[in-house]
Amino acid sequence: MKVLVLQHLAVEHPGVFRDFLNEDGFTWTTVEVDEGETIPDLEPFDVMMVMGGPQDVWQEDEYPWLKPEKAAIRRFVADMRRPYFGLCLGHQLLADALGGKVGPGSRPEVGALTISQTEEGLRDPLFDGVPNPIEVLQWHGAEVKTLPAGAVQLARSDACEIQALRYGDYAYGLQCHVEVTGETVADWAAIPEYARALETALGAGAVERVAADVARNLAGYTSVARTLYKNFKSLI
Repeated sequence: MKVLVLQHLAVEHPGVFRDFLNEDGFTWTTVEVDEGETIPDLEPFDVMMVMGGPQDVWQEDEYPWLKPEKAAIRRFVADMRRPYFGLCLGHQLLADALGGKVGPGSRPEVGALTISQTEEGLRDPLFDGVPNPIEVLQWHGAEVKTLPAGAVQLARSDACEIQALRYGDYAYGLQCHVEVTGETVADWAAIPEYARALETALGAGAVERVAADVARNLAGYTSVARTLYKNFKSLI
């Protein structure tokens, strides 16, 4: 299986999913779109993974590469009907590329929190064997406001209604960061914009508190990520 990974910041990579891909002997090609790398021909790829980033989907003037990225997502998912797995910004890009609406959230959602599956989510094979509610790491200020036509909502939280969605048979977006590893908080907190988002939402010392929460919950996060990965692999 060949996986195309689109990244918007070098430290926002597939995280723990790299371990799972390596275990299965799958190969992946990373394109750092924020650094001007060109998205290659999509035909050779079986799966597209789109990661998070500090950008917002509506900032096409500031980040002109967003337009061709959305076009590539739309072609891969809607035209080629191939599997897609998007996290945070990747979740929002999926919705936007297919005609949904994304905008600023009512408040930032950051830290070790929980999301709950909807009735559709409880029936969806991606979440088979995943606890409900799910403990997750959140780190975002924007959110999907309206689903694309034909998409299904799979999870929600009190701060963000559309936490997960499915389009078609196997195009998925999750707002939370299920890819988290033991290095994630330190790597992301080194980005001033990310550190400010934490402290704005949670107050002084937020980075240290979130890092401690992630360390305490990491085994559970990894278990959920592995289950999601196995389920997604089974679907495709």
